[in-house]
Amino acid sequence: MTTLRLSIIGSFACLAIYLFATAPAPLPEVAPMDQSRVVQVENMFNAVNAINDAARSIYTQRIVGEGLKAGLKFSEDWAEPGVEAGPLPALFLRLAAGRMEAKPAPLGLYLGSDAPINQSNLFRGGQAEAFAQVKATREALIIPQGSGGLVGMYPDVASAAPCVSCHNEHADSPKTDWKLNDMMGATTWTYPKGQVPAAESLEVTEAFFASVEEAYGLYLAKAASFETPPPIGTEWPAPGQAALPDLASFMAEVRAKAAEAVMFELVLINSERSTNLRNLTQ
Repeated sequence: MTTLRLSIIGSFACLAIYLFATAPAPLPEVAPMDQSRVVQVENMFNAVNAINDAARSIYTQRIVGEGLKAGLKFSEDWAEPGVEAGPLPALFLRLAAGRMEAKPAPLGLYLGSDAPINQSNLFRGGQAEAFAQVKATREALIIPQGSGGLVGMYPDVASAAPCVSCHNEHADSPKTDWKLNDMMGATTWTYPKGQVPAAESLEVTEAFFASVEEAYGLYLAKAASFETPPPIGTEWPAPGQAALPDLASFMAEVRAKAAEAVMFELVLINSERSTNLRNLTQ
């Protein structure tokens, strides 16, 4: 087996441990052999978008969807004093984006649409033109920006019933006939470089994992302040069970769901002469 092949498999194993461990080791210790590699920012976008998709789908389906059946409430004014509710799925993404803005990693995140409830999320100008292309193809679009930076726009599809019903029933919604699998908008990422050292790609990825964790933590903190707070532990919402998973349980699900895509984007296709897992394991 060649040195390159061993190095790639070693990187894959290190990243697998890093993604699945409840408490991952500090990043410099995770994949030291990656220092000589570079990762295309397009692939880093694919990785963080996979994390976002995992977190959004788990939050939408297992927290909001099942939580509503269990008697939990979710509202756009969830953060107001006295409101006993959690954030809607789009607001959960906004929370994660806000936490990301507070971190050193210059990764930007924005959710927009051509028919948003909140007009601040309306695509305009060049964004609207790019979104029209994404909407027509339902494929991600990577656009150069500034001096070497990139913008990545990814389809945001109505994958769960709560997304559809919330938008259709909202008083400010400009469109009230959304259906499952409709493309409701686009998730847009920005980064000021076109490629980064492998270690930097891991740092950015972990920063976004942390942002998702902090966003969910804000909801748990609010839920703990309810007059009758739901139990927070290892149980998930279910009919007749208004429970919420704790941070570790929620993030374990997010990491597990996103792990394969993250490993593929940050290790496999960015390793010289590496094409796919099948070639590595033959």
